[in-house]
Amino acid sequence: MSDLPHENDQPDPLDAFEELIAEETDRDPDLAVIEAGSRTLRTQGGPPQADVPARPDDPEVDRALREVEAELAGRWGETKLEPSVSRIAALMDVLGEPQRSYPSIHITGTNGKTSTARMIEALLGAFDLRTGRYTSPHVQSVTERISLDGAPISAERFIETYQDIKPYVEMVDGLQEYRLSFFEVLTGMAYAAFADAPVDVAVVEVGMGGSWDATNVIDGDVAVVTPISLDHTDRLGSTPGEIAAEKGGIIKQDATVILAQQPVDAAQVLLKKAVEVDATVAREGLEFGVVARQVAVGGQLVTLRGLGGEYPEVYLPLHGAHQAHNAAVALAAVEAFFGVGSLRAEPLDIDTVRKAFAAVSSPGRLEVVRRSPTIVLDAAHNPAGAEVTAEAVREAFDFTRLIGVVGASADKNVRGLLEAFEPIFAEVVVTQNSTHRAMDADELAAIAVEVFGEERVQVEPRLPEALEAAITLAEEEGEFAGGGVLVTGSVITVGEARLLLGKG
Repeated sequence: MSDLPHENDQPDPLDAFEELIAEETDRDPDLAVIEAGSRTLRTQGGPPQADVPARPDDPEVDRALREVEAELAGRWGETKLEPSVSRIAALMDVLGEPQRSYPSIHITGTNGKTSTARMIEALLGAFDLRTGRYTSPHVQSVTERISLDGAPISAERFIETYQDIKPYVEMVDGLQEYRLSFFEVLTGMAYAAFADAPVDVAVVEVGMGGSWDATNVIDGDVAVVTPISLDHTDRLGSTPGEIAAEKGGIIKQDATVILAQQPVDAAQVLLKKAVEVDATVAREGLEFGVVARQVAVGGQLVTLRGLGGEYPEVYLPLHGAHQAHNAAVALAAVEAFFGVGSLRAEPLDIDTVRKAFAAVSSPGRLEVVRRSPTIVLDAAHNPAGAEVTAEAVREAFDFTRLIGVVGASADKNVRGLLEAFEPIFAEVVVTQNSTHRAMDADELAAIAVEVFGEERVQVEPRLPEALEAAITLAEEEGEFAGGGVLVTGSVITVGEARLLLGKG
């Protein structure tokens, strides 16, 4: 039997889910994801207490948060862009340049940015620095995007920050050809919240690209470039080298650049940019990297080579070789921030590094949310991401029969995504999430049939039914046969599945 609720149960949570979804149809796609989880704001050191905030318990606070969300939703969404930093620069000017009141680590790349940002944040926090983290998109709640001390800011603080900068936002709106976008306003909120805290260091993930991304009004002391692959080709370029030219825009004068392993043409572009601005470069596989790794219960045990030496037997509670490489990049970034390899020769304290990595989490990244059968969520949404996820599933799980639940966005390389998963999926259930960006389930099914064959594809347009169908298929070999379900294709699909499956 499935762990999901059935239609004859009273009350039916799926009905409530559908009502919530219906209320959100006109919102920005990233705001439309239904919020769930536990809300917390950590004010002292130690690991974060929650990854995904819930709706506020106080009805008045919830009402105020919905008003803010509605106002943000009335602006350009993140898929509509005007490539310029003029508006966000104008907002920073009238706010008194809050982004210049703290040092920052700026992160770009195609895949792995959020996980790397979380690792950097955990390391800095373990060394008693107060951190601010800005990442996107969110899994379930917009407040996830702005974190202080390792935890999302509270709904109350989110509302207060918005109200504080709203008059200045409106002032800039009136002076610009286009109003500030959803992402630009959120970026302004993050920078203002970090200054108000105040933080010792900000960890900032770009939204898209680099040069004209709204986050690029900071001068990152450390610029991090995670692996570059083809995504958003209509806006960033059709080759890794062209995309790297845009992403390299975050590399500033005299910064330290931490480069993950890159395609040759992308590496050439990034190194050239570093030379032009007299930046110092550390390259994965040369100055730092993964020395060894082995699968462990709940994650992996890795030995990392940093800028200051080796860090042996570091437990990382995340699956996949790609997460080990993200850890190496994060470690090098924090070493560079502390001057290891330039101002000081000795490595970071190994016990502190181990403690930090052991506390890392990354919701929606090979996250196990149920057992019997095992249900895993992963936000892979492009072919490169799907390939590393498929490889990690093979390594970390002993599935004898894995069923995929795939709901993708229409603007993605869906065929490439499905082809990457084809070898590990016995069958695939295609579905769609609640936003207007979602690819129609029947259109997705037509592509899936070409990749998997008709007999391996099932169509369930509603996500609750798709999850039920996948669980049933996974259970066909019996309770102890090793069946599993992987929900993937979109951060939004994963967020909605997370709610339905009761996570948080």
